[in-house]
Amino acid sequence: MSSRLPTRLTFSLEELAAHGAGTGRNRDGWGAAFYQDNDVALFREPAAAGDSPLVRFLEAQGPSTTLVISHIRRATQGAVALSNTQPFMRELAGRVHVFAHNGNLPGIKRSPTQAFDRHRPVGSTDSEHAFCALLERVRGLWSAAATVPPLEERLAVVSRFAADLRTLGPANFLYADGETLFAHGHRRIQVATGKIAPPGLFLRSCRCSQADEAVNARGVSVGPGFQEVLLIASVPLTDDDWRPFAEGEIVAVSSGRLLHSVTP
Repeated sequence: MSSRLPTRLTFSLEELAAHGAGTGRNRDGWGAAFYQDNDVALFREPAAAGDSPLVRFLEAQGPSTTLVISHIRRATQGAVALSNTQPFMRELAGRVHVFAHNGNLPGIKRSPTQAFDRHRPVGSTDSEHAFCALLERVRGLWSAAATVPPLEERLAVVSRFAADLRTLGPANFLYADGETLFAHGHRRIQVATGKIAPPGLFLRSCRCSQADEAVNARGVSVGPGFQEVLLIASVPLTDDDWRPFAEGEIVAVSSGRLLHSVTP
């Protein structure tokens, strides 16, 4: 979720998990990263969200934020452990960068396009490996700039990274650099068919024009209050108004608004 004004997000990780893969399948961990000014409050557990007292607390008392990234894990690579639980977080150029991936990238550790040096994985997942490789690519932009690098330059780097990642397997990801959220939709297991196919993500843009108006979806509630909100999810959380990502599409989002979209 990205919003124009700070808001307290009420959400059910257990219900969100049921939307994406069928009840009970995603029980290998959960995490949520709440941006607050220049820092991030990160909560993770390598256990089912439905069994967690911490999840119950966050569902009702999560911190106020303009950007939150959440992830419910079904382990494909790496043991069920905290080090393998998303989202992942790193500092780069005085900014907190956050990454979450949905998919499976066999062969990423042997791929010459996904190398890294400074940032190294703590765990053993393909997702964290991808994050470290992405940080390696964007590091030059951030290290050379006294201010935030232009959006066009950051988007170009993320687009090239996503194109390389797609050659390895399903590569849906969310990446935030403390200034902008980049979302890449590719392919995922479709609940109706059980086959891997696009779309990998869906997007919904909402605007609340009244003080008592709220944004509600199955598993998510934002508001009430005057607000612009953009939601991105693996599957639609309501029956209408969700736009599927084109295969390989990347969007750049900030403060509840869609800034740019790139389709290969």
